[in-house]
Amino acid sequence: MTRVLIANRGEIAVRVIHACHENGWTALAVYADSDADALFVHLADEAYALGADSPKDTYLDAARIIEVAVRSDADAIHPGYGFLSENADFAQAVIDAGLVWIGPSPDSIRLLGDKVAARRIAAEVGAPMAPGTTEPVRDPAEVVGFVREHGLPVAIKAVHGGGGKGLKVVRRLEDVREAFLSATREAEESFGNGDCFIERFLSRPRHVEVQVLGDGDGHVIAVGTRDCSLQRRNQKLIEEAPAPFLGTDVVTRLCDSAVAICSRAGYVGAGTVEFLVDPDGTISFMEVNTRIQVEHAVTEEVTGVDLVKAQFSIAQGACVSDMDIHIHGHAMEFRINAEDPAHGFVPFPGRIRSLRVPSGPGIRFDTGIEAGSVVPGRFDSMLAKLIVTAPDRASCLARARRALAELRIEGVPTVIPFDRLVLRDPDFTGDDRLNIYTRWIEESFLPRTDPKDLSGPRPSRDQGGDPVTRSWIEIDGRRMELGIPSGLLPAMTGAIADGGDAAPDDSTTTASPGDVLAPLTGTVTSWLVDEGDRVERGTPVATLEAMKMETQVMAPVSGVIHRTASIGDLVDYGEPMGRVE
Repeated sequence: MTRVLIANRGEIAVRVIHACHENGWTALAVYADSDADALFVHLADEAYALGADSPKDTYLDAARIIEVAVRSDADAIHPGYGFLSENADFAQAVIDAGLVWIGPSPDSIRLLGDKVAARRIAAEVGAPMAPGTTEPVRDPAEVVGFVREHGLPVAIKAVHGGGGKGLKVVRRLEDVREAFLSATREAEESFGNGDCFIERFLSRPRHVEVQVLGDGDGHVIAVGTRDCSLQRRNQKLIEEAPAPFLGTDVVTRLCDSAVAICSRAGYVGAGTVEFLVDPDGTISFMEVNTRIQVEHAVTEEVTGVDLVKAQFSIAQGACVSDMDIHIHGHAMEFRINAEDPAHGFVPFPGRIRSLRVPSGPGIRFDTGIEAGSVVPGRFDSMLAKLIVTAPDRASCLARARRALAELRIEGVPTVIPFDRLVLRDPDFTGDDRLNIYTRWIEESFLPRTDPKDLSGPRPSRDQGGDPVTRSWIEIDGRRMELGIPSGLLPAMTGAIADGGDAAPDDSTTTASPGDVLAPLTGTVTSWLVDEGDRVERGTPVATLEAMKMETQVMAPVSGVIHRTASIGDLVDYGEPMGRVE
């Protein structure tokens, strides 16, 4: 195994490329059109265009990726996280193509990816769980029966869900029917399967997880705990290892349960078992993620175990039973997302104008960007991860404050101002306990925080655009597709006489008070009002989609609306979409 194709993009693709190079192997990248000039493409030894730009036609196109792998003489495929990483059919197709799949078996992915089946395994091995069903529920009456036995609140969850989709919390009996129908409908739309199960809902739990490694000889070991409670919209923002302020007995039970679950499933490779830990002492198994996690770096820092290289070794038949795991120090990871926390964490594509990375002892910066990178609007908002390590949690907090003060990204808003505020909040920085839970940001932090304190550098008007223009040429009578970097196109056509790139136009124009301005770069997905309608100031008039999230656009004043942008148009940040007269 010396030629590894990475079926992913961004930061995780760079991370796997680094591991390949340290092993002396060849790293092969595949890329969507909007990633043609991305950092991971430049760092790879070979890079192959997928010839499209939407997720479904690129990083989710299993057949296309395997075709490229075979054509490029790859030995193995590493799926990273997200996209096809937990797709059992893709894993099986990789194996059937004669390639090494760097991950758990397709059977394990299917078994543990089914949350109801995973709960059954957890129950069989005696793992702690809040009361819940071990079979999908078929109608609201079953939910009502569960509530009468176990009480409220309850959570209705998609069997194949994730990221908060297909999850509804019921706090009143009369809301059961609508919540059940909504959850099943959302699950069907998002995952192609509307099956849901129910469990008792823990109102203020911490999210604690256990990293595991399993090998082909049936050995599974725990490689430490992580706390991932700081979440926004069920998406993690800050993680740390080891999970702080847990008793030794709690840690032992979490690790033993994680190992038992994965052993029963015959798990091979790197995986994560997730739990909820309530202030009243209740521990409840959540799910198993059958892949490398975004937050794997904090575990690497406190154990010295390179988890990506461990994946490589296990795929080659290595045994994990003789690994001696010791925890040293404390580590925190900050996901640096292109989101504007001052405006509800809306995602924000654009161009990175400048990047200043912190340095010094205990600082690691895993990045998918560099100065000049274009952040596409079609993919996830995460740009990079800042990982800080120190001898203990208090010194880690101090070092993280210093590193975040030095870190500077200009061109798009980021969550850095949010990170800086959290590191000074007593709920997070307490000496004897962590007063954080999974909805702390929405329920505690944001209501008492002035949005002005979450503002960062002004976004750039230079939003990049499509870096590749595709055309075709004939060579010796053979038609071939040609991808031309868009920055070179004007020079090649003579529009720029000296052949140099034009300087980005960051000029601003004066907007009238009635202009309906795009709050971010995105695609117009709908108009909520008709041409000529009367609208009131502050009411939603349109929606924009960027980075898999929709954002409403509000009327700036009261009056009659005139629309200039059409549904499907890509509009830049600050560009007029219409006006209110």
